Formats: sequence, C-alpha cells, structure tokens
Amino acid sequence: MPMMCAVAFSPRGKLYYADPGSLTPKVGDRVLVPTDDGAEVATCMWAPQWVSEDIGHLPVLVGLAADHDVEREAASRRRRAQARVAARRLVRDHGLPMKIVGVDHVSSADTFTIYFTAEGRVDFRALVRDLNRTLDTRVHLRQLSARDSAKLQGGIGSCGRDLCCSTFLTDFEPVSIRMAKDQNLALNPLKISGACGRLMCCLRYEHPLYEEFTAAVPAVGAKARTPDGPGRVIAHDVPRQQVVVALDAGGRKACDRSDVCSSRRAHDAAYPATASSGCDSAVLAGAGPGQIEADAGRDAAQVGAGSTAAGVATEAVSRGPGPGGAGNAERPDAETAAGQTDSGEGGHHRIRRRRSRPAGPA
Repeated sequence: MPMMCAVAFSPRGKLYYADPGSLTPKVGDRVLVPTDDGAEVATCMWAPQWVSEDIGHLPVLVGLAADHDVEREAASRRRRAQARVAARRLVRDHGLPMKIVGVDHVSSADTFTIYFTAEGRVDFRALVRDLNRTLDTRVHLRQLSARDSAKLQGGIGSCGRDLCCSTFLTDFEPVSIRMAKDQNLALNPLKISGACGRLMCCLRYEHPLYEEFTAAVPAVGAKARTPDGPGRVIAHDVPRQQVVVALDAGGRKACDRSDVCSSRRAHDAAYPATASSGCDSAVLAGAGPGQIEADAGRDAAQVGAGSTAAGVATEAVSRGPGPGGAGNAERPDAETAAGQTDSGEGGHHRIRRRRSRPAGPA
C-alpha cells in the first residue's frame, strides 16, 4: 500500500501531493520536490499517510532540504521581489496598459517568467529588452486571463472561503448566465461574479441537479394532477424537491416531486405493494383486534407449519388492544416476531415494513 503527503511552495499556496518514498517528513519540514525545472524547496503540510492502491504515479520526494537548499530558496524569493518592483516600474515608464500579477524564478537556469493581465494584446517587445538589461538575465512575459490571474493570486470569495480556483480546481469549465437563470438567482453582476470579475465557477456545481429536476417534473405553466386536485405549475423549488401548483379549485399547493411526476405514479401503479407499504401502519392503527389477528393468521399460513415466528406474532396480537388504541401496544412485538422469519416467502412483506421503521425499545 503506497503512502502520500501534501506539500506547498508558499505558506498559503496550493497543495501538491507527492510520494514520500523512504522519507518520513513531519508537518513543517522543508523537502525537495521534483519539478520540470529541477528540485524545488517546499513545505510539508500533511504528514505521510497510507492510501489505497488506486492512487499512484505521484512524484517522489528527492529528499529533505539542506541548509544550502533553504538559502537558495530564500535568495530566489528576494530575486522575485526585485523583479516584481522592476517590472512594475518599467511598465509605468513605457505607459503600457498591463498589470503585473506574478513572478516566477527558476534558480537552476536563473530565468524569470513574469505574468501579467491586459484587456487586449500588448506590444511589450521594448519592455522585454529593458527587463533583460535591468535584471541581467533572460525574462519571459506571459499574459493571463482574468480567471488564471485570480487562480495565481488567490483570495477570499463571497462565501468567506478561499477561492476554488486557487485551491482544488484544476481547469475552468464554461459558465453561462443561463445557469444563474435556471437556479433562480438574481442577475446582479455583483452577486454572481467572482473575484476575477467573471461568473462564479460554483454556479456550475449544482446546475446538473436543476437540469435533472426540470426534466423529470412538469414545466412551469403545464397542467399537473396533485393529491388535492388538478392545477397548473407556477414554480419549481429544487432545493426542497417540490413543485408549487396553483389548484383549479383555488389556492396554492407545494407538492412533492413524487406527487406530480408521471413516472413515479406509473411505478406506484405497477408495484401497488410498495406504494401501499407506507400506509400499512396507518391502516393497522385504525383496524380492530380481530382484523389484525386475521392478518397474522394469514401470514402464518403462508409461512407454513415449519415456521414458528408467525405463531409468536399471532400470540402477541391476540392479547388484545393496548391502552393507546387498537393494537398500538402490541404492534412492536408482532413486527419484531415477524422480522425473525428468515425462511419462506410469506414473511417478506412484514420484514420490509419493519426495516422501513426505526427500531423500537427492547
């Protein structure tokens, strides 16, 4: 069984998972993580733990960071700060409509990658020449979109949590204004836009549930039949899985999805035993002791002479009604006895009904 740990290259940066190999780093230890540009220093955020065999192909830690590795990482951090200040000053001197959002430095090759955002295309050829001369090394400029910029910088969303793009999202899926309409959200840009100024990525999380609910129930404006009579659908309440119906007889009714869903009604018509199982307790509560005893006797006959559980049920019921009503005090004993039947086909109905209710006191 493999092991896995989590590391981060900055104090509040994104977590990356790695295989500790033969190492046992603790939380807070500095480790060397293999990257495309060589081994980089990172901090262990999660101690190694066992994982399933399905998790594999993780990069293996090179080793624990030595003193010279930590010093090299600190020097690289100072170089990034200097490059950021120089890039912002030169952008202002050249009058370019761009914003510097991040700087990356590769210690092994001593090269910089400067990330920026802009409304359109920017001619930064003169800027690159001045940056190469000022920093005395090779500099690359890369333009980012608004979403990538928010992912690189991080931040706090309107929900009070870290941005999804800077924590766990690996790619950006398309988000449309139609998703906000389907979820009955106010089309206010201040409420449905994220830190990047674009539509929030979380609008897509629950959208499949709304699509499934809309496809299963009658549309708004369509006719629907409810337990209280026919009516017309006026609204959908997806979180509660309900449909609001304006009854023809007057008034409004919030009906469950199963009450107006045609496929559910067809299922109940095809399997009446399952549909009526939820009403058995109400029917038996109003039945007399003679009727309950007759039902228990019929079950005993179906189980057969070899089963004694139905006889115990009949004996429990025959003691008569309890003080709370006909058969109310004796029903838990009858259901418990019926639930002990494990042979034959006659006891399956009572076993199913017993499982659908919480266990009573011993």
